Amino acid sequence: MKDTCYYREAWKRYQQDKKIEGYSSLTLKTYCFQYNLLLRFFGDIDMNEFNTDRLKEYLIRSGDHLKPSSLGHRIRCVKSLFRWSHEEGYTLKNPAAKLKEPKLGKRIPKFLSELEIEH
Repeated sequence: MKDTCYYREAWKRYQQDKKIEGYSSLTLKTYCFQYNLLLRFFGDIDMNEFNTDRLKEYLIRSGDHLKPSSLGHRIRCVKSLFRWSHEEGYTLKNPAAKLKEPKLGKRIPKFLSELEIEH
């Protein structure tokens, strides 16, 4: 494992890797927004201080006003960052590995009317 890696350092390295992988600027901007929410909640702590329970607490406290789809997006961002940090050796474990996205209701497909079909 690498020396102590604080959250801001890991974030910079994560962003660089995702740029190289071809993530769109919009995706990176969205992930940056999620990062800033995490930073505001936890501060700049060592990546190994995160654990599953702390991440769940964060998601509950910061996401209680979100729709399930928005909370799911937040969870995907968190999982991506911590999967990367574990694969790169910045953390001993991946604290986000067991996080699950909320179930989403099924959308009813919209059918075209006869008039819309004619147009």
